[in-house]
Amino acid sequence: MKSPLLTLPGAVPAEGVDEGVAAHYGDLFREQRALADGAGFVDLSHRGVVAVTGEDRLAWLHLLLTQHVSDLPAGRATEALILSANGHIEHALYLVDDGGTVWAHVEPGTQEALIAYLESMKFFYKVEVADRTADTAVVYLPAGSIAEVPEGAVVRETPHGRDLFLPRAELEAFAAQAGPPAGILAYEALRVEQHRPRLGFETDHRTIPHELGWIGSAVHLQKGCYRGQETVARVQNLGKPPRRLVFLHLDGSEVHLPVAGTELRLADDGPDGRKIGFITTSARHHELGPVALALVKRNVAVDAPLVAGDTAAAQEVVVEP
Repeated sequence: MKSPLLTLPGAVPAEGVDEGVAAHYGDLFREQRALADGAGFVDLSHRGVVAVTGEDRLAWLHLLLTQHVSDLPAGRATEALILSANGHIEHALYLVDDGGTVWAHVEPGTQEALIAYLESMKFFYKVEVADRTADTAVVYLPAGSIAEVPEGAVVRETPHGRDLFLPRAELEAFAAQAGPPAGILAYEALRVEQHRPRLGFETDHRTIPHELGWIGSAVHLQKGCYRGQETVARVQNLGKPPRRLVFLHLDGSEVHLPVAGTELRLADDGPDGRKIGFITTSARHHELGPVALALVKRNVAVDAPLVAGDTAAAQEVVVEP
């Protein structure tokens, strides 16, 4: 979905999975500072939107998701995963129930596969699943924002801000009164600062929830069975995940950021040292400078200096070893 807000002054289109919205509007750091101060908004209208209706919607989703949602109160935000039979992460859903419909936004382009899976699991439950991406746009308002929320918008409020589910036809009118726009690069820099993992960025085909700190926030440990639960329980009770998410402070003297997939090594091992992890997301932060999220082997010492390609990196623990 190509956003009409790409016609706003200064808009530079994003690339890759975030294609369709603006990477920035001409001043990355100003946009970050505005969001950090509770001003402006971010166009996330490229994200997939899935709606689940029907009297059994919460009980049914409770059987499929990693999160406890059978008694989810109307208006309370939550997030959840769908795992493979082996416990690997396949989908991440950011949910809210408005009293009649569960609304979820998901990574761009993943909604079709998600809906296909949900449809295959309907059985006798009284539920309907719909792809609402074409008529519903997601917009992010930062924590502390005083922007007026349009009447009828569904709001998903979290400690990091509010996700609005707006009729796509109202997106331009909302933007005209919501304050300065910020691009997806500003949003991503703050996400990295907040240590929040993203499907397809911090995950690969073998990622399990424990590696990213999604236990608790997206995985409920005291709920009934769901696909992949055996792996979750086994790692929680008997072992440790093979990798762990870390936050990295990168050498600010380097001109270029190490891109996703850049190999990490122990600095003491030199350029020929063995790979102990890789960058998942890197960003330039308005206060912290160049930063990144990365996955490293669990047994890497938490105070070990690292090198990302040719860039020195210092760790902060996100997931305990």
